[in-house]
Amino acid sequence: MSGLGELDRPATPASPGAWDERSGGWLVSEDTVPGAGAGSDSDGPAVPVAAEPPASASGVRPYPAAGPAAPRRGGAVDPVKALMHRHRELCERAVDPLEIAAGLEAHGVTDRTAARFRHRDVFSLAEEMYARVPRDGDTPPRPESAPAPRARLDWALLALLPGALTAATVVGLRLTHGQARVLAVAAGVLAVTLALRAALRRGPLSRRRLPSGPRGGSHPGRHHTGGWTCWLLAYAALGDGLLRAAADGGPDGLPTGTPDGPWPLATAPLLTLALACVPAAWCAHLLAVRARRRLDTSRGLDEFAASVRPLLLSVFALFLCALAVLTGVCAAVLGEPAAYAGTLGLGALLLLSRLLTVHGFTHAPVVVLRAAGGAEAIALATLLAGRLPRCGFLAAPVDALMAAWGPAGVPALACGAAALTLLIHATRTLTRASAHARTDQPC
Repeated sequence: MSGLGELDRPATPASPGAWDERSGGWLVSEDTVPGAGAGSDSDGPAVPVAAEPPASASGVRPYPAAGPAAPRRGGAVDPVKALMHRHRELCERAVDPLEIAAGLEAHGVTDRTAARFRHRDVFSLAEEMYARVPRDGDTPPRPESAPAPRARLDWALLALLPGALTAATVVGLRLTHGQARVLAVAAGVLAVTLALRAALRRGPLSRRRLPSGPRGGSHPGRHHTGGWTCWLLAYAALGDGLLRAAADGGPDGLPTGTPDGPWPLATAPLLTLALACVPAAWCAHLLAVRARRRLDTSRGLDEFAASVRPLLLSVFALFLCALAVLTGVCAAVLGEPAAYAGTLGLGALLLLSRLLTVHGFTHAPVVVLRAAGGAEAIALATLLAGRLPRCGFLAAPVDALMAAWGPAGVPALACGAAALTLLIHATRTLTRASAHARTDQPC
């Protein structure tokens, strides 16, 4: 009976199945796979290895039977199995190796890190991890390339709704007077807000919770951009008129809702941006579908990034072309000057902000939108503060910008610089495999 106690002693696992608590007792955090410890580069997390098992009474040290693992040295555990143990939840819920590869990349594992596990890239490492996950029953293998999702009628109609309601609001603004105009504007703003909310909750512009990676568990309450987006849209409608009136010593009264009032209202930029929800949704859908297709055919992270970067830039350029056409058409129909610089800058900023938010990168859009909105607010504040005695120097930068580019130069510079910043950030983040992980939500 003395040998029964040996049955409860922890031992290293001898099969590719999941580890229990006793098997995990052999893991020690101080030891790592050769090449992944101190002094090596920090591309990925250190992988624990097993401690050397104690010798038996005969002096022979027991070792587990050889399995489908990489070669071991010095009694170390299979490093791939140790990595699977660290990312067990990711491996168990993955529907294909690509999802595991995206999750590993989101946790900092690169192709260089995969070489320590004797694999040429993260994709090859993910394929082995997926193949070694124990599963109940004989499930048929998932097809290598899933059919591309098609555009759906529901989100296509929702994308059309903000533009239609904005057009109706503008017509009501032009045809009504006095209190009726105020009621028409209030009802129109409420209707457009609800339509935008619906369009951003379904379809390719809706934020999806990624199935893997640290971004999926971020705190969404800290990343609201609605307030700053509303401020930027309000400035697009009223900001240029207020700047011009302030430079001339005004404003002499409240806005009347007409282009020729003491505080002119620009409705063409608002109508343009509302109608631009349609090309924005289609561009986001195109990016998601084509990026997923490239993810299915790529064999490395660098290869995938190199193929998605021109796709992202092409989609962005396609949206700018559609936005420029809408800007000219809306300005001609409404009889207002076409503010190409400000409208294109704001439209590009809002599109990039939404694309990053959709794919889980919520921090940069908030920071950049705050910076753009703050720059416009500071421009207004300094121009008005320049009227105070001995404070004329405060308005000098804004006066110089208006003398060179007119009132539209302020939003063009603020939104253009912000959009360029987000574009550079997007070329680094939206070209990651983890940004295009498979989700159950249709796009």
